[in-house]
Amino acid sequence: MAFILAPTHEILQALGQRIRAQRLAQGLPQRELAQMAGLSLGALRKLESSGQSSLETLVRAVQALGLADELEDRFVLKRQSIAQMEQVEAVSRRQRASRRSKGHS
Repeated sequence: MAFILAPTHEILQALGQRIRAQRLAQGLPQRELAQMAGLSLGALRKLESSGQSSLETLVRAVQALGLADELEDRFVLKRQSIAQMEQVEAVSRRQRASRRSKGHS
């Protein structure tokens, strides 16, 4: 599935299906994965069936499946040019000026 043009609900559902497929590939019953992840069975079922979950629920399930390394490179800023690298560096160094007290003009 190409996520770029998919509606949000379809992306969520696809992610839930991927979690389910990983669980099944590891031969884990839902109840066991839920327990390993510290989740309620209902939360895991909802994640797998519709993708509807909190980010914490998703991360807990991914960790319990031993797939946390799959998250490592997601949403990392990709620097494609020297100008972009310089801009990112400048933004990270930028600090707000301190507030002046009301007594000073």
